[in-house]
Amino acid sequence: MLSVLDRRLKAWHFWLANGLALAWFAGMSFATQAALPGVKLFRCPIGLCLGYYSPIELQTTLTKIGKSGREFLADTLLPLDMVLPALLLIALTITYLWFSRPAGSFSVPLSPGARYSFLCVPLFYCVADYAENWSLAEALQAYPNIPYRLARRASFLTAAKSQLIVASTLLMLLIIVPVIALTLLFAWRYRQSNASATYTPDWDHSTRLELVIWGAPLLIIIALGALTWISTHKLDPYRPLDRIDAQRPVAAGTKPLVVQVVALDWKWLFIYPEQGIATVNELAAPVDRPIEFRITASTVMNSFYVPALAGQVYAMPGMETKLHAVINQPGDYEGFSANYSGAGFSGMRFAFHGLPDADFGRWVERNRAEGATLGRVDYLKLEQPSEREPVRRYAKVDPKLYPAILDRCVDGRQMCQSQMMAIDAAGGLGKGGVQGVERQAWRGTQRAVVAAMCTPADPYGTQAAQP
Repeated sequence: MLSVLDRRLKAWHFWLANGLALAWFAGMSFATQAALPGVKLFRCPIGLCLGYYSPIELQTTLTKIGKSGREFLADTLLPLDMVLPALLLIALTITYLWFSRPAGSFSVPLSPGARYSFLCVPLFYCVADYAENWSLAEALQAYPNIPYRLARRASFLTAAKSQLIVASTLLMLLIIVPVIALTLLFAWRYRQSNASATYTPDWDHSTRLELVIWGAPLLIIIALGALTWISTHKLDPYRPLDRIDAQRPVAAGTKPLVVQVVALDWKWLFIYPEQGIATVNELAAPVDRPIEFRITASTVMNSFYVPALAGQVYAMPGMETKLHAVINQPGDYEGFSANYSGAGFSGMRFAFHGLPDADFGRWVERNRAEGATLGRVDYLKLEQPSEREPVRRYAKVDPKLYPAILDRCVDGRQMCQSQMMAIDAAGGLGKGGVQGVERQAWRGTQRAVVAAMCTPADPYGTQAAQP
Protein backbone atom coordinates (compact mmCIF):
# COMPACT_ATOMS: atom_id res chain seq x y z
CA MET A 1 0.00 0.00 0.00
CA LEU A 2 2.77 2.43 0.93
CA SER A 3 4.68 1.65 -2.26
CA VAL A 4 1.61 2.49 -4.38
CA LEU A 5 1.13 5.79 -2.58
CA ASP A 6 4.84 6.61 -2.89
CA ARG A 7 4.69 6.17 -6.69
CA ARG A 8 1.49 8.17 -7.18
CA LEU A 9 2.14 10.97 -4.70
CA LYS A 10 2.89 14.36 -6.29
CA ALA A 11 4.01 17.68 -4.87
CA TRP A 12 0.67 19.33 -5.65
CA HIS A 13 -1.08 16.69 -3.50
CA PHE A 14 0.98 17.88 -0.55
CA TRP A 15 0.25 21.58 -1.11
CA LEU A 16 -3.43 21.06 -1.90
CA ALA A 17 -4.15 18.89 1.16
CA ASN A 18 -2.40 21.22 3.60
CA GLY A 19 -3.82 24.35 2.00
CA LEU A 20 -7.36 23.00 2.11
CA ALA A 21 -7.06 21.94 5.76
CA LEU A 22 -5.58 25.29 6.82
CA ALA A 23 -8.19 27.24 4.84
CA TRP A 24 -11.01 25.20 6.36
CA PHE A 25 -9.62 25.73 9.86
CA ALA A 26 -9.17 29.49 9.28
CA GLY A 27 -12.72 29.77 7.92
CA MET A 28 -14.13 27.98 10.95
CA SER A 29 -12.15 30.24 13.29
CA PHE A 30 -13.37 33.43 11.62
CA ALA A 31 -16.95 32.16 11.55
CA THR A 32 -16.81 31.23 15.24
CA GLN A 33 -15.36 34.60 16.26
CA ALA A 34 -18.00 36.41 14.20
CA ALA A 35 -20.87 34.39 15.63
CA LEU A 36 -19.57 34.17 19.21
CA PRO A 37 -17.48 37.30 19.85
CA GLY A 38 -15.43 37.25 23.03
CA VAL A 39 -16.37 33.68 23.99
CA LYS A 40 -13.51 31.31 24.78
CA LEU A 41 -15.31 28.03 24.23
CA PHE A 42 -12.31 25.76 23.86
CA ARG A 43 -9.49 25.52 26.37
CA CYS A 44 -7.02 23.18 24.72
CA PRO A 45 -5.94 22.03 21.26
CA ILE A 46 -8.46 19.20 20.96
CA GLY A 47 -11.71 21.03 21.49
CA LEU A 48 -13.75 20.16 24.53
CA CYS A 49 -11.04 18.06 26.22
CA LEU A 50 -13.31 15.61 28.01
CA GLY A 51 -12.83 15.67 31.75
CA TYR A 52 -11.62 19.30 31.86
CA TYR A 53 -14.99 21.02 32.26
CA SER A 54 -17.29 20.60 35.20
CA PRO A 55 -21.04 20.36 34.40
CA ILE A 56 -21.56 23.83 35.91
CA GLU A 57 -18.74 25.37 33.85
CA LEU A 58 -19.99 23.85 30.61
CA GLN A 59 -23.56 24.89 31.40
CA THR A 60 -22.39 28.45 32.21
CA THR A 61 -20.50 28.67 28.91
CA LEU A 62 -23.44 27.42 26.88
CA THR A 63 -25.75 29.81 28.76
CA LYS A 64 -23.39 32.73 28.08
CA ILE A 65 -23.46 32.26 24.30
CA GLY A 66 -27.26 32.35 24.33
CA LYS A 67 -29.80 30.50 22.24
CA SER A 68 -28.45 31.85 18.94
CA GLY A 69 -24.93 30.77 19.90
CA ARG A 70 -26.07 27.27 20.80
CA GLU A 71 -27.97 27.02 17.52
CA PHE A 72 -24.84 28.17 15.66
CA LEU A 73 -22.80 25.49 17.41
CA ALA A 74 -25.32 22.76 16.68
CA ASP A 75 -26.30 23.73 13.12
CA THR A 76 -23.11 25.27 11.70
CA LEU A 77 -19.91 24.86 13.69
CA LEU A 78 -20.25 21.18 14.61
CA PRO A 79 -21.10 20.05 11.04
CA LEU A 80 -18.13 22.07 9.75
CA ASP A 81 -15.90 20.68 12.46
CA MET A 82 -16.90 17.13 11.54
CA VAL A 83 -15.19 17.75 8.16
CA LEU A 84 -12.00 19.24 9.64
CA PRO A 85 -10.63 16.02 11.25
CA ALA A 86 -10.94 14.20 7.92
CA LEU A 87 -9.11 17.02 6.11
CA LEU A 88 -6.40 17.06 8.76
CA LEU A 89 -6.09 13.29 8.55
CA ILE A 90 -5.54 13.50 4.80
CA ALA A 91 -3.13 16.45 5.08
CA LEU A 92 -1.05 14.93 7.85
CA THR A 93 -0.93 11.55 6.12
CA ILE A 94 0.18 13.02 2.79
CA THR A 95 2.74 15.22 4.52
CA TYR A 96 4.14 12.30 6.43
CA LEU A 97 4.31 10.06 3.34
CA TRP A 98 5.89 12.85 1.28
CA PHE A 99 8.75 13.29 3.75
CA SER A 100 9.27 9.57 4.37
CA ARG A 101 9.34 8.23 0.78
CA PRO A 102 12.36 5.95 0.31
CA ALA A 103 13.36 7.59 -2.99
CA GLY A 104 12.35 11.15 -2.21
CA SER A 105 14.83 14.02 -2.31
CA PHE A 106 13.69 15.22 1.14
CA SER A 107 13.01 11.82 2.60
CA VAL A 108 13.83 10.72 6.15
CA PRO A 109 14.79 7.01 6.08
CA LEU A 110 12.29 4.93 8.04
CA SER A 111 11.45 1.26 7.99
CA PRO A 112 8.00 0.20 6.66
CA GLY A 113 7.00 -0.78 10.20
CA ALA A 114 7.89 2.65 11.54
CA ARG A 115 6.01 4.33 8.70
CA TYR A 116 2.85 2.35 9.45
CA SER A 117 3.23 3.07 13.18
CA PHE A 118 3.53 6.82 12.72
CA LEU A 119 0.45 6.81 10.49
CA CYS A 120 -1.58 6.01 13.64
CA VAL A 121 -0.90 9.50 15.05
CA PRO A 122 -3.20 11.46 12.69
CA LEU A 123 -5.73 8.63 12.89
CA PHE A 124 -5.86 8.87 16.70
CA TYR A 125 -6.24 12.65 16.45
CA CYS A 126 -9.11 12.24 14.01
CA VAL A 127 -10.90 9.75 16.31
CA ALA A 128 -10.37 12.01 19.35
CA ASP A 129 -11.75 15.04 17.50
CA TYR A 130 -14.83 13.12 16.40
CA ALA A 131 -15.36 11.88 19.96
CA GLU A 132 -15.30 15.38 21.46
CA ASN A 133 -17.59 16.71 18.73
CA TRP A 134 -20.05 13.94 19.45
CA SER A 135 -19.92 14.69 23.18
CA LEU A 136 -20.42 18.41 22.62
CA ALA A 137 -23.41 17.63 20.43
CA GLU A 138 -24.86 15.49 23.25
CA ALA A 139 -24.22 18.31 25.73
CA LEU A 140 -26.04 20.79 23.49
CA GLN A 141 -28.96 18.41 23.16
CA ALA A 142 -29.11 17.83 26.94
CA TYR A 143 -28.77 21.54 27.85
CA PRO A 144 -29.44 22.86 30.49
CA ASN A 145 -29.03 19.53 32.36
CA ILE A 146 -25.50 18.56 31.30
CA PRO A 147 -24.92 14.93 32.37
CA TYR A 148 -21.92 14.09 34.51
CA ARG A 149 -20.43 11.67 31.97
CA LEU A 150 -19.94 14.56 29.49
CA ALA A 151 -18.12 16.78 31.99
CA ARG A 152 -16.44 15.01 34.85
CA ARG A 153 -14.61 17.49 37.05
CA ALA A 154 -16.70 17.97 40.17
CA SER A 155 -14.04 18.42 42.88
CA PHE A 156 -11.19 20.87 43.04
CA LEU A 157 -8.96 17.96 44.09
CA THR A 158 -9.49 16.19 40.76
CA ALA A 159 -8.83 19.48 38.98
CA ALA A 160 -5.58 19.96 40.92
CA LYS A 161 -4.43 16.45 40.02
CA SER A 162 -5.30 17.03 36.37
CA GLN A 163 -3.28 20.25 36.41
CA LEU A 164 -0.33 18.37 37.93
CA ILE A 165 -0.42 15.81 35.12
CA VAL A 166 -0.70 18.53 32.47
CA ALA A 167 2.15 20.58 33.97
CA SER A 168 4.39 17.51 34.25
CA THR A 169 3.63 16.51 30.66
CA LEU A 170 4.41 20.01 29.34
CA LEU A 171 7.70 20.13 31.25
CA MET A 172 8.73 16.78 29.80
CA LEU A 173 7.69 17.88 26.30
CA LEU A 174 10.19 20.73 26.58
CA ILE A 175 12.84 18.03 26.17
CA ILE A 176 10.97 15.44 24.12
CA VAL A 177 9.80 17.75 21.31
CA PRO A 178 13.22 19.34 20.58
CA VAL A 179 14.91 15.92 20.70
CA ILE A 180 12.44 14.44 18.19
CA ALA A 181 12.68 17.53 15.98
CA LEU A 182 16.49 17.48 16.04
CA THR A 183 16.51 13.75 15.31
CA LEU A 184 14.44 14.30 12.17
CA LEU A 185 16.51 17.37 11.22
CA PHE A 186 19.82 15.52 11.54
CA ALA A 187 18.49 12.52 9.63
CA TRP A 188 17.43 14.80 6.78
CA ARG A 189 20.42 17.16 6.82
CA TYR A 190 23.07 14.44 6.97
CA ARG A 191 21.41 11.99 4.61
CA GLN A 192 23.63 10.18 2.14
CA SER A 193 22.46 12.19 -0.87
CA ASN A 194 23.28 15.58 0.71
CA ALA A 195 26.82 16.24 -0.53
CA SER A 196 26.80 19.81 0.83
CA ALA A 197 26.56 18.75 4.50
CA THR A 198 29.57 19.60 6.65
CA TYR A 199 31.80 16.58 7.22
CA THR A 200 33.97 16.79 10.36
CA PRO A 201 35.09 13.29 11.34
CA ASP A 202 37.63 14.59 13.90
CA TRP A 203 35.11 16.63 15.93
CA ASP A 204 34.59 15.19 19.42
CA HIS A 205 33.69 17.90 21.95
CA SER A 206 31.78 21.18 22.47
CA THR A 207 31.50 22.75 25.92
CA ARG A 208 28.46 24.79 24.97
CA LEU A 209 26.72 21.74 23.51
CA GLU A 210 27.51 19.71 26.64
CA LEU A 211 26.03 22.46 28.82
CA VAL A 212 22.82 22.41 26.79
CA ILE A 213 22.61 18.60 26.67
CA TRP A 214 23.07 18.20 30.43
CA GLY A 215 21.81 21.53 31.73
CA ALA A 216 18.35 21.50 30.13
CA PRO A 217 17.35 18.03 31.44
CA LEU A 218 18.79 18.92 34.85
CA LEU A 219 16.61 22.04 35.06
CA ILE A 220 13.56 20.04 33.95
CA ILE A 221 14.25 17.40 36.62
CA ILE A 222 14.63 20.10 39.29
CA ALA A 223 11.35 21.71 38.20
CA LEU A 224 9.56 18.34 38.10
CA GLY A 225 10.98 17.40 41.50
CA ALA A 226 9.84 20.67 43.09
CA LEU A 227 6.40 20.42 41.49
CA THR A 228 5.97 16.79 42.52
CA TRP A 229 7.20 17.41 46.08
CA ILE A 230 4.82 20.30 46.67
CA SER A 231 1.85 18.63 44.99
CA THR A 232 2.41 15.28 46.70
CA HIS A 233 2.20 16.84 50.15
CA LYS A 234 -0.61 19.19 49.15
CA LEU A 235 -2.73 16.36 47.70
CA ASP A 236 -1.83 13.75 50.34
CA PRO A 237 -5.08 11.76 50.92
CA TYR A 238 -4.25 11.51 54.66
CA ARG A 239 -3.92 15.29 54.99
CA PRO A 240 -7.06 16.99 56.35
CA LEU A 241 -8.41 19.59 53.96
CA ASP A 242 -7.75 23.25 54.67
CA ARG A 243 -9.66 24.48 51.62
CA ILE A 244 -13.09 23.74 50.16
CA ASP A 245 -11.87 24.80 46.75
CA ALA A 246 -9.12 26.93 45.25
CA GLN A 247 -10.70 30.17 46.53
CA ARG A 248 -12.43 29.22 49.79
CA PRO A 249 -10.73 27.97 52.96
CA VAL A 250 -12.49 25.59 55.31
CA ALA A 251 -14.39 27.63 57.88
CA ALA A 252 -13.12 27.47 61.45
CA GLY A 253 -14.89 24.84 63.51
CA THR A 254 -16.08 22.84 60.50
CA LYS A 255 -16.19 19.14 61.29
CA PRO A 256 -15.69 16.71 58.41
CA LEU A 257 -18.33 14.14 57.58
CA VAL A 258 -16.89 10.79 58.68
CA VAL A 259 -17.71 7.80 56.47
CA GLN A 260 -16.44 4.32 57.33
CA VAL A 261 -15.96 2.32 54.12
CA VAL A 262 -15.77 -1.49 54.06
CA ALA A 263 -14.96 -3.34 50.83
CA LEU A 264 -16.84 -6.66 50.84
CA ASP A 265 -17.09 -9.49 48.30
CA TRP A 266 -18.37 -7.90 46.00
CA LYS A 267 -20.11 -4.81 47.28
CA TRP A 268 -19.45 -1.70 49.35
CA LEU A 269 -20.66 -0.97 52.88
CA PHE A 270 -20.77 2.68 54.00
CA ILE A 271 -21.26 3.45 57.70
CA TYR A 272 -22.08 6.96 58.93
CA PRO A 273 -21.17 6.92 62.65
CA GLU A 274 -22.33 10.50 63.24
CA GLN A 275 -25.75 9.82 61.72
CA GLY A 276 -25.95 6.22 62.97
CA ILE A 277 -26.93 4.81 59.58
CA ALA A 278 -25.35 2.60 56.91
CA THR A 279 -25.89 1.81 53.25
CA VAL A 280 -24.76 -0.77 50.73
CA ASN A 281 -23.69 0.41 47.27
CA GLU A 282 -24.91 3.97 47.80
CA LEU A 283 -22.92 6.90 49.13
CA ALA A 284 -23.97 10.50 49.68
CA ALA A 285 -22.30 13.64 51.00
CA PRO A 286 -23.23 17.31 51.31
CA VAL A 287 -21.67 19.73 48.83
CA ASP A 288 -18.72 21.82 50.06
CA ARG A 289 -18.32 19.89 53.31
CA PRO A 290 -15.02 18.06 53.93
CA ILE A 291 -15.34 14.28 54.00
CA GLU A 292 -13.08 11.91 55.93
CA PHE A 293 -13.21 8.39 54.55
CA ARG A 294 -11.86 5.60 56.78
CA ILE A 295 -11.36 2.62 54.54
CA THR A 296 -10.83 -1.08 55.20
CA ALA A 297 -11.75 -4.45 53.65
CA SER A 298 -13.20 -7.74 54.85
CA THR A 299 -11.13 -10.30 52.91
CA VAL A 300 -8.87 -9.26 50.02
CA MET A 301 -7.31 -5.97 49.01
CA ASN A 302 -9.56 -3.63 47.07
CA SER A 303 -9.51 -0.03 45.89
CA PHE A 304 -12.01 2.76 46.63
CA TYR A 305 -12.33 5.18 43.70
CA VAL A 306 -14.75 7.97 42.82
CA PRO A 307 -13.15 9.71 39.79
CA ALA A 308 -15.10 12.95 40.27
CA LEU A 309 -14.09 13.19 43.93
CA ALA A 310 -10.41 12.36 44.40
CA GLY A 311 -7.81 9.71 43.67
CA GLN A 312 -8.18 6.04 44.43
CA VAL A 313 -7.11 4.63 47.81
CA TYR A 314 -6.55 0.96 48.61
CA ALA A 315 -8.73 -0.93 51.08
CA MET A 316 -6.91 -3.73 52.95
CA PRO A 317 -8.18 -6.17 55.60
CA GLY A 318 -6.93 -5.48 59.11
CA MET A 319 -5.70 -2.01 58.07
CA GLU A 320 -7.32 1.39 57.83
CA THR A 321 -6.45 3.83 55.07
CA LYS A 322 -7.82 7.35 54.86
CA LEU A 323 -8.98 9.76 52.21
CA HIS A 324 -9.92 13.40 52.78
CA ALA A 325 -12.03 14.84 49.99
CA VAL A 326 -14.80 17.30 49.15
CA ILE A 327 -17.45 17.43 46.44
CA ASN A 328 -17.96 20.90 44.97
CA GLN A 329 -20.77 20.30 42.50
CA PRO A 330 -24.13 18.65 43.21
CA GLY A 331 -24.87 15.67 41.03
CA ASP A 332 -24.91 11.91 40.68
CA TYR A 333 -21.52 10.30 40.18
CA GLU A 334 -20.13 6.80 39.90
CA GLY A 335 -17.72 4.99 42.20
CA PHE A 336 -16.16 1.59 41.78
CA SER A 337 -13.36 -0.74 42.73
CA ALA A 338 -10.15 -0.06 40.82
CA ASN A 339 -8.38 -3.23 41.96
CA TYR A 340 -9.24 -6.75 40.78
CA SER A 341 -10.61 -8.77 43.69
CA GLY A 342 -12.26 -11.85 42.23
CA ALA A 343 -15.19 -13.05 40.14
CA GLY A 344 -17.61 -10.25 41.08
CA PHE A 345 -15.09 -7.41 40.73
CA SER A 346 -16.71 -5.87 37.66
CA GLY A 347 -19.98 -5.38 39.56
CA MET A 348 -18.41 -3.54 42.52
CA ARG A 349 -19.94 -0.22 41.58
CA PHE A 350 -21.88 2.26 43.66
CA ALA A 351 -23.69 5.56 43.25
CA PHE A 352 -22.27 8.69 44.85
CA HIS A 353 -24.65 11.62 45.34
CA GLY A 354 -23.38 15.14 45.91
CA LEU A 355 -26.29 16.85 47.69
CA PRO A 356 -27.07 20.28 49.12
CA ASP A 357 -27.27 20.28 52.92
CA ALA A 358 -31.07 20.14 52.99
CA ASP A 359 -31.20 17.24 50.51
CA PHE A 360 -28.52 15.38 52.43
CA GLY A 361 -30.59 15.73 55.59
CA ARG A 362 -33.60 14.28 53.79
CA TRP A 363 -31.44 11.43 52.46
CA VAL A 364 -30.37 10.60 56.03
CA GLU A 365 -33.98 10.66 57.25
CA ARG A 366 -35.02 8.39 54.39
CA ASN A 367 -32.44 5.82 55.49
CA ARG A 368 -33.64 6.07 59.07
CA ALA A 369 -37.24 5.57 57.97
CA GLU A 370 -36.72 2.73 55.48
CA GLY A 371 -33.70 0.93 56.85
CA ALA A 372 -33.22 -2.14 59.02
CA THR A 373 -30.71 -2.77 61.84
CA LEU A 374 -27.11 -3.72 61.14
CA GLY A 375 -25.51 -5.72 63.95
CA ARG A 376 -22.76 -8.29 64.03
CA VAL A 377 -24.99 -11.18 63.00
CA ASP A 378 -26.42 -9.13 60.13
CA TYR A 379 -22.93 -8.15 59.00
CA LEU A 380 -21.75 -11.77 58.94
CA LYS A 381 -24.61 -12.57 56.56
CA LEU A 382 -23.89 -9.47 54.46
CA GLU A 383 -20.21 -10.39 54.30
CA GLN A 384 -20.89 -13.56 52.31
CA PRO A 385 -19.88 -13.28 48.61
CA SER A 386 -22.57 -11.91 46.32
CA GLU A 387 -22.58 -10.01 43.05
CA ARG A 388 -24.38 -6.88 41.83
CA GLU A 389 -26.18 -6.27 45.10
CA PRO A 390 -29.02 -3.73 45.09
CA VAL A 391 -28.90 -0.73 47.41
CA ARG A 392 -29.59 -1.60 51.04
CA ARG A 393 -30.32 0.82 53.88
CA TYR A 394 -29.77 0.44 57.62
CA ALA A 395 -31.44 2.80 60.07
CA LYS A 396 -29.35 1.68 63.04
CA VAL A 397 -25.79 0.38 63.25
CA ASP A 398 -23.93 -1.26 66.12
CA PRO A 399 -21.38 1.44 67.08
CA LYS A 400 -18.75 -1.24 67.75
CA LEU A 401 -19.21 -2.96 64.39
CA TYR A 402 -16.61 -1.04 62.38
CA PRO A 403 -13.87 -1.41 65.05
CA ALA A 404 -14.63 -5.15 65.10
CA ILE A 405 -14.41 -5.31 61.28
CA LEU A 406 -11.09 -3.50 61.40
CA ASP A 407 -9.89 -5.77 64.22
CA ARG A 408 -11.10 -8.88 62.28
CA CYS A 409 -13.15 -10.32 65.13
CA VAL A 410 -16.78 -9.63 64.26
CA ASP A 411 -18.04 -13.10 65.21
CA GLY A 412 -16.73 -12.81 68.80
CA ARG A 413 -15.07 -16.25 68.67
CA GLN A 414 -11.88 -15.20 66.93
CA MET A 415 -9.16 -13.29 68.78
CA CYS A 416 -9.02 -9.66 67.77
CA GLN A 417 -6.00 -8.55 65.81
CA SER A 418 -5.10 -5.88 68.37
CA GLN A 419 -5.15 -8.49 71.18
CA MET A 420 -2.94 -10.84 69.17
CA MET A 421 -0.45 -8.03 68.49
CA ALA A 422 -0.39 -7.08 72.17
CA ILE A 423 0.25 -10.71 73.19
CA ASP A 424 3.02 -11.07 70.59
CA ALA A 425 4.60 -7.84 71.80
CA ALA A 426 4.60 -9.22 75.35
CA GLY A 427 6.35 -12.43 74.30
CA GLY A 428 3.46 -14.63 73.20
CA LEU A 429 1.41 -17.25 75.01
CA GLY A 430 4.01 -20.04 74.88
CA LYS A 431 2.75 -23.61 74.78
CA GLY A 432 -0.59 -22.53 76.15
CA GLY A 433 -1.20 -20.58 72.97
CA VAL A 434 -1.51 -23.85 71.00
CA GLN A 435 -4.67 -24.65 72.96
CA GLY A 436 -6.20 -21.41 71.79
CA VAL A 437 -6.38 -22.54 68.12
CA GLU A 438 -9.73 -23.83 66.91
CA ARG A 439 -11.28 -24.89 63.60
CA GLN A 440 -14.00 -22.62 62.28
CA ALA A 441 -16.47 -23.08 59.41
CA TRP A 442 -15.87 -20.56 56.64
CA ARG A 443 -17.58 -20.45 53.22
CA GLY A 444 -18.17 -24.17 52.87
CA THR A 445 -14.83 -25.23 54.31
CA GLN A 446 -12.87 -24.86 57.55
CA ARG A 447 -9.99 -22.68 58.65
CA ALA A 448 -7.83 -22.51 61.76
CA VAL A 449 -8.20 -19.34 63.85
CA VAL A 450 -6.93 -18.18 67.20
CA ALA A 451 -9.86 -18.31 69.62
CA ALA A 452 -10.86 -15.17 71.45
CA MET A 453 -9.53 -14.73 74.94
CA CYS A 454 -13.07 -13.90 75.95
CA THR A 455 -16.45 -14.07 74.25
CA PRO A 456 -19.90 -12.67 75.06
CA ALA A 457 -20.84 -16.12 76.44
CA ASP A 458 -17.52 -16.55 78.23
CA PRO A 459 -16.42 -13.05 79.31
CA TYR A 460 -13.42 -14.35 81.28
CA GLY A 461 -12.07 -16.74 78.63
CA THR A 462 -12.16 -19.74 80.96
CA GLN A 463 -13.49 -22.16 78.34
CA ALA A 464 -10.79 -21.22 75.77
CA ALA A 465 -8.14 -21.95 78.36
CA GLN A 466 -9.40 -25.49 79.09
CA PRO A 467 -7.45 -28.36 77.46
